[in-house]
Amino acid sequence: MNKQEKNQKVEELTTLLNENKNFYLADTSTITGIKINEFRRICYEKNVNISVVKNTLLRKAMEKSENAAAFTQLHDTLVGNTAILTGSQPSDPARVIKQFRSDATNTMPLLKGAFIEESIYIGDENLETLSALKTKNELIADIIALLQSPAKNVIGALQSGGQKLSGIVKTLSEREEK
Repeated sequence: MNKQEKNQKVEELTTLLNENKNFYLADTSTITGIKINEFRRICYEKNVNISVVKNTLLRKAMEKSENAAAFTQLHDTLVGNTAILTGSQPSDPARVIKQFRSDATNTMPLLKGAFIEESIYIGDENLETLSALKTKNELIADIIALLQSPAKNVIGALQSGGQKLSGIVKTLSEREEK
């Protein structure tokens, strides 16, 4: 790769980092060719983009990006093979990694680090937390359910109370007639 190609790749990576509020760095060093193809297939099915990058080029792109100060925490993770994963939802890449590793024979890829909405997560121990993040639509559904819940309870209480009241009135009216 000549200098011009390297500069072009750094520009592409810089654009990628600036356009994505969420990305993951994963270690794919010990994955065999067959397994990496399986992993790429799962990524494709889940609309997660994966790209293996050179650490030095990624570091230069991080230094040139808009969030250069925040990315300095990720510089120590740039050793060995590095794949960068991006998805439309913040938790998508974590869920793909977790899904791939659910097969007992797959212990890789390991999560090196992640940048999620201006927060940095370093280490594979954060994978469970990141995969549990809810999507925007899931959060909206939860909020709507919470807002509807009290109204449903009030309506249910009023309806059941009305039925109980009419039953009591009916019973009392029948007693008076005797």
